[in-house]
Amino acid sequence: MAGGHGAQATPGTPRVLRAMNDRAALDLLVSQGPLTRTQIGELTGLSKPTASQLLARLEAAGLVRSTGNVTGRPGPNAQLYEVNPVAAHVAALAVTPVGITAAVADITGRVLGEDRVDTGAATAEAIAEDVPNRTAQLVARAVDGALAKAGLRRGQLHRAVIGTPGALDPQTGELRYAPHLPGWRSRALRAELAEALGTPIVIENDVNLAAVAEQHDGAAQDFDDFVLVWADEGVGAAIVLGGQLLRGATGGAGEIGYMPLPGAPLARDGERSAARPDAGGGFQRLVGSPSVVELAREYGAPEVRTVDEALRHDGVRAEVARRLATGLAAVVAVVDPRLVVLSGEVAQAGGEPLRALVERELTGLALPRPELRLSHIGGNPILIGALRTALAETRDAVFDTA
Repeated sequence: MAGGHGAQATPGTPRVLRAMNDRAALDLLVSQGPLTRTQIGELTGLSKPTASQLLARLEAAGLVRSTGNVTGRPGPNAQLYEVNPVAAHVAALAVTPVGITAAVADITGRVLGEDRVDTGAATAEAIAEDVPNRTAQLVARAVDGALAKAGLRRGQLHRAVIGTPGALDPQTGELRYAPHLPGWRSRALRAELAEALGTPIVIENDVNLAAVAEQHDGAAQDFDDFVLVWADEGVGAAIVLGGQLLRGATGGAGEIGYMPLPGAPLARDGERSAARPDAGGGFQRLVGSPSVVELAREYGAPEVRTVDEALRHDGVRAEVARRLATGLAAVVAVVDPRLVVLSGEVAQAGGEPLRALVERELTGLALPRPELRLSHIGGNPILIGALRTALAETRDAVFDTA
């Protein structure tokens, strides 16, 4: 929706003020749903004639559409308007060592289609390991599956956000801290993905995206300073300070899985593999999902196969709480957040009993006393965070009428 090749608009000019009003109205329609002209005027402080001009302008631009009326009778005050859902579409993806899940949504955030591609060694349909740009082709297959279910084509996508373990080094463009994703290590990965999908691509750390989901839809709403600790097959953290994600010089802020702690072997040279993501050492070796199951067997429960089963054992739950609190104490001592959110398979399986034990253990270890909450995001928080990020960036572009 760029404004052409003339002189750039300056703050305070009618053109910029109109664009600001347009964006305010569009944001209201996104957050509150269909509104009448009168309601938009009241909520934005615009006069009736100005609100009418604004809606006519946005309707002509394809950004809003009329959607019936309040009373069931025609009339300018009763007409309802909503954001035109086909103004833009986005894709969100969540990557693990064994699969890629893709979701496609319209500009309002409504998910239209979702699909998953197995990337493990196993499927007969999997693209062979030696095929050039295999990773990009697998990503494209997942997105194409979601698009097909949505009844859309690639050319209708405005942006895609992909959540992966690890993080892109801003200096080199290489995915770091994720040796268990060998197909994702190409320095040209972002360009290969953008070319395969034909749309701008953002690659973001998966735990950072889970934090975005918590901030918008979950336990961290209204918190500008919090840490999300993800304890799953992999272990990591997202650190939000002043409302902004802390990334670090190489994108590795929050890679606490490698953090050396008492009772864990040292993790050297990023030792980890797809077969054993808990290999190596550090905090991940203490509280990652495979280690929790292994701990149950040490406590005399050899039949345990899942984290949920393991954490039903009182002794296992108490020991995992001690381990989590030890790692959290180190994070809290450095960051001093107002809130810590526990997420991932271990936190979800342990539930409130585990959270309460961690809180009690942490009280004696760390001087700051952050609030400790469980994640209550329904669905895949990484996919939800990727969708939130894609929508925010796309709206910034599409809703800019200046």
